[in-house]
Amino acid sequence: MTRTYVVTGAASGIGKATTEKLRTDGHTVVGVDIRDADVVVDLSTDEGRTALVHEVSQRAGGRIDAVIAVAGLVAASPVTVGVNYFGAKATLEGLRPLLAGSDAPRAVVVASLAALEDVDDGLYAKLLADDEPGARAEAERIGTATNAAGSSAIYSTTKKAIAHWARAHAKDPEWAGAGIALNAIAPGVIETPMTAPALQTAEGRAALDAGAPSPLNGPAAPPTAPAALLAWLASAENTHVTGQVVFIDGGAESIRRPELV
Repeated sequence: MTRTYVVTGAASGIGKATTEKLRTDGHTVVGVDIRDADVVVDLSTDEGRTALVHEVSQRAGGRIDAVIAVAGLVAASPVTVGVNYFGAKATLEGLRPLLAGSDAPRAVVVASLAALEDVDDGLYAKLLADDEPGARAEAERIGTATNAAGSSAIYSTTKKAIAHWARAHAKDPEWAGAGIALNAIAPGVIETPMTAPALQTAEGRAALDAGAPSPLNGPAAPPTAPAALLAWLASAENTHVTGQVVFIDGGAESIRRPELV
């Protein structure tokens, strides 16, 4: 059955791999990104989020089957707050009405294994309070410091917050009550332009391995691995998985949190 998908972050990395897989499988994909996409918008802005909904609706004839929100940044910047949390949430909420006509509506957002890292409490509170100006101000306070893996408290906090949001709302009448499965995935180290700088240095690789030890198939997965998981979670075959954060990390989460069942 041919389906219509919307994939944000479609120009590179996981989003590009997901788009290519879905199209190879015969589906229609509306790719969204800040460049080189069917719909070119800036999801860090209100204008871009509004344009996303309008342009996707026009291209898809007012009906889609699934939303896969991949777009994200790792930069220690207020813009990362705008894209990773508020942009992802606006994508899911804004496109949700277009899912109403689907027989098997699905939605997935990309979080990260980095959500297990320490978060900034001030930023996290502003995110959960849906206070974007306040969250951006908190990001300014945090500053531009990054670790050897190229990540920051801004990145880990936004990824934990969007995972929390997906779990908290998956059960709601607007989601599960409307037959829409809503999930998140949490990739470990993936070979993408975002991780390339860290993977190119011994210090960066050591930092990545410390936070994301991967006994299964090596330290970094190709983007096709999370793409396959996203495709299944967003497919009609997924009839009952919802409200989950699915880790795809070579075993890292099980090592870091072995007590969880």
